[in-house]
Amino acid sequence: MTPKQRLPRRFPVGTRLVVEGEPDRHGTLRVVSRYLVMPNGRRYDLAPNAPVPSAPAPNAPPAAGGARRRRAPAAQA
Repeated sequence: MTPKQRLPRRFPVGTRLVVEGEPDRHGTLRVVSRYLVMPNGRRYDLAPNAPVPSAPAPNAPPAAGGARRRRAPAAQA
């Protein structure tokens, strides 16, 4: 990923986070590379020492066209 490329704010369904690792001489897992693979095949390499966000991301707003209230049937006279 070049420095000017940015990750999208939201990830589409099917996005994969890949973490590749190998054991070190003590048998502990050592991360070798991390990257995201989008459903269209585009790959974003993640920085090895990416800073940890200080606060969790806000929840996504509700989807448009979500659950709707049903009206009670009109009373007939």
